[in-house]
Order: sequence, then C-alpha cells, then structure tokens
Amino acid sequence: MKQDDSRDGNCHAVLVYARVLPSSLDSGNNSVIMSLQGTFTAIVTPFNEDDAQSIDWDAFERLVDEQIAAGITGLVPCGTTGESPALSHDEHAAVIARTVARAKGKVKVIAGTGSNSTREAIELSRAAEKAGVDAVMVVVPYYNKPTQEGLFRHYVAVAAAVKCPLVVYNIPGRTGIDLAAETLSRILESSPNVTATKEATGNVLRAQELVARHGDRLTVLSGDDALTLPMIACGAKGVISVASNVLPKTVSDATRLALSGDMVAARRAHLDLLPIFNGMFVEANPGPAKCALALRGRMKDVVRGPLAPVSASTRALIAKLIEPYASST
Repeated sequence: MKQDDSRDGNCHAVLVYARVLPSSLDSGNNSVIMSLQGTFTAIVTPFNEDDAQSIDWDAFERLVDEQIAAGITGLVPCGTTGESPALSHDEHAAVIARTVARAKGKVKVIAGTGSNSTREAIELSRAAEKAGVDAVMVVVPYYNKPTQEGLFRHYVAVAAAVKCPLVVYNIPGRTGIDLAAETLSRILESSPNVTATKEATGNVLRAQELVARHGDRLTVLSGDDALTLPMIACGAKGVISVASNVLPKTVSDATRLALSGDMVAARRAHLDLLPIFNGMFVEANPGPAKCALALRGRMKDVVRGPLAPVSASTRALIAKLIEPYASST
C-alpha cells in the first residue's frame, strides 16, 4: 500500500560526511548536511473536476513556479499533503518527475516515497532517485504497527537501496506507531545516508532530545508549522510546511528570522501566522490548504476520496484567515 552542483555529487558528499564526521560541529563540510535548512513546502497535488479527478498539471506547474519565485527552499511532492495515498503508482512517479523537471535545480526536491510495505518503499525510493530528487522522505510504516525492531529493519533496508539522502518522517498521529529516539539512533549508526528527520510527534521535547543526541549528524525539521519556532529554538533547522502552500514567502521569511537568531522578530512573525497554521488543520489536511489556494484562484477545490471538500463553515473561516494576505505570497 503506497502511502511532502549535481544531485549525484550532493548524495555522495552527504554519504562521505556522515561516515567520516558523524558528529563534528566544526568541519568545513558541515554545510553539506546543513543544506537541508529552511522552508520546504509539502506541496499539494491539484486535481481537475472531471470524473477521473485527473491531475491538473497546469495548476501544478504554476504552483511550483510560484513557490520557487517566492523563495522557498525546497519542495516535497507526494507526502500526506500531496494526497499520496490517493495517487496511482504512475501518478506518483509523474508528480515527482514533473517536480524535478520544473524545479530545474533551483530548489531542492525531497520526494515522499513511504509505504507500509518495505518492498514498495524501496521501489518508490529507487524510482524517485532515478528521477533526480535530492532526497527521499520515508514515513514510518502505518496501519500494520511494526515493532521497533521492524522499524529499524525497514529503514535500514530502504536506505541501503538508494544512494541519496533519506529523511525519516515520524508522525505517530497518522501512522499509529512512534519511531523511538533509541531506534532512530540505531538507524543512524547503520545507515549513513539517513541524514534528517521530519519531526511530527507534536513534541518539542523529542526534537530537542534528537538534537542533543546527534548534533549535526541529524538535521531535524519541524513537521508542524505551529511548532517551527520552538523547535528551531531547540536546534531544528527548518520546517516541512503545509501553510507555505498558501503563503510561501511569508512562511519562509518567518523561518529565516528564526534561523538567523532574531527571536524577537521571529516570534512576532510566528504569532502573526499562528491563525493560518491552525486553520490549515481545522479539517483533514490538505482540505483547508486546497480551499485556501482555490479561494486565491490557484487551483480547483478538489480532493480525492475518502477525503471530502471542507465544510461551508470551514471555507468561511479560511476565507477570513487569508483575507489580510490578499496581496501577499
């Protein structure tokens, strides 16, 4: 069951750094792993209103172009926000390939390739690597609730199947299982190309524990817009964001302020955006984000089943939340 300089050179450099300097804070090669720093949009997949709800490629490419122009750091296609569980394998591959082609190396592409089947996750990850992504993102296997040993073996097997960096995606609220910090440590010891984690436990204490344990060996990225600022304060390096679908420049600017250490300005920007962050999850993601984008004329408000378009009351709330940003990106 399927679930957000040369690329080959980057993959090799991360591998070398991870093997030779697993926890160094002073190396000149530090920028290799730390290059996964900033705001990465977990990009939605626009659909048409036809019976097949086919992918709206024109809207998708416009959205990618707007993200790049707004100064986003990277794009994460085929994650939860991209409705990957509702995409066919051919569509999954096509979305990733189109993202890479449209990005043209201007921003990083981290492809969602997770599955609750290890074999399928390997196949999806290999296909994404062949398409030219900068990294793959593999969600913790969902529904079948493996043990920690099973999770360890899953990630080690997928990491061994590709050469590019792998981003672990831990979101127990959706998967039903938490990847323990101790298990992630074992994975890092066994798999040099596991270089980052999207931390979506909703627990800042977990984020700071991972930073304290692993330093620059592991890049921690917030998986929740509302926790980006506190996680960066504890050492995270950015966010894989839902809200940046709607306001890429505004969200990116807030992340940059936090990463620069200007915490007074960062706090102001973060709190200003908090209603937007919360609004993106008043109903199941990506319904609110797609609603906001439709209200802004970027795409049609279509989600694939079993998701449903947001309710009229949520639509009114989203319209009110984005109104002050009518001229913003």
